[in-house]
Amino acid sequence: MNRLVILFLVAFLVPACSSRGSLVVDPSSVGSGQTERVFVGTTRAPYVKSYGGYSGRRTEVMQYARLDVSVPPERKRGRLHSPKEGAKSDPNTQFFATDMKTYRGGADFRADLRRAILGQPGDKREAVIFVHGYNTRFHEGVYRAAQLGHDFRLTAALVHFSWASRGDFMGYAYDHDSATIARDGLEKLLGEVEAAGARTIIIVAHSLGTEVTMEALRQIAIARNGGVMSKIDGVILVSPDIDIDVFRAQAKKIGKLPEPFVIFTSRKDRALGLSADLTGQRQRLGNIKDVDRLADLKVTLVDTTAFSTGAGHFNPGDSPALIAMLERLPDLDAAFASDGALRTGLLPGAALTIQNATEIVLAPLGH
Repeated sequence: MNRLVILFLVAFLVPACSSRGSLVVDPSSVGSGQTERVFVGTTRAPYVKSYGGYSGRRTEVMQYARLDVSVPPERKRGRLHSPKEGAKSDPNTQFFATDMKTYRGGADFRADLRRAILGQPGDKREAVIFVHGYNTRFHEGVYRAAQLGHDFRLTAALVHFSWASRGDFMGYAYDHDSATIARDGLEKLLGEVEAAGARTIIIVAHSLGTEVTMEALRQIAIARNGGVMSKIDGVILVSPDIDIDVFRAQAKKIGKLPEPFVIFTSRKDRALGLSADLTGQRQRLGNIKDVDRLADLKVTLVDTTAFSTGAGHFNPGDSPALIAMLERLPDLDAAFASDGALRTGLLPGAALTIQNATEIVLAPLGH
């Protein structure tokens, strides 16, 4: 593919920098919208100027923070809008932080997270870790974690792993290298969450963040860290930007995959189509067409092609219709249990099982 055509497609698929907003901390607007507390572990270096919080530069020292994010009441589910740098926030329509705290180290972070986990209703003590994808700035990942927690009505402690994406659509190679480096940081964050008292951990990873996740799980398996692995109660990969053969090798090394292990795909994912072209392949894991290539792995593929709009690269979080469908499910274990009748009853669409892998092709309600 001609390089100029590739540059045009990348620019078309990714939001322009001028419209991406920034991190705004505005304590005066407390109470204007519902607040979601997000705990953050990051391999980004602090950024004191533009965008606030942390930059796209890498650091070998894990940084920890906590942000209280105001979720605006006047928006469609799945939509993210944030104020531009230096502008006054609109609490009715924009995401922004009402408070931000940084920690001196893992011990302080762990103690604060423990209080949040122990404060959950009943004895659940759950944590959900969101791992962002390519071309994501610090505030965008934090706001996305808050949006997912809010839209899916999660009662678990929200934790975000923010690896050092450059946040620039021309930074794919840099981001790919950062993702490789970041696997140690995610492994460390998982250990901190376990040590904070989480009985169950669910990982939700998007795009290139799925590579970070698979590599971290692979390292944990090699290290035989059964304590952390036993707490992982589910893994959700959304639009994974991973070579299919690489994913198979990672899964084989991990061994018994956490259950449920869910992969959201779309055959209309234009970002992954471009990624496949750049790597000289027909497809990536997130737009896989040959499901039989995963037949020997115990995974559930959820095809969300019918809900794709725009780039189609984050359907489970962007589509109000799909969010409305998925949030009705009582929990992931029930939704993706091995009983095929249960799956097709709760998720409108067709289910196909090939050996160990199951593919569910979702359809909008009423179709």
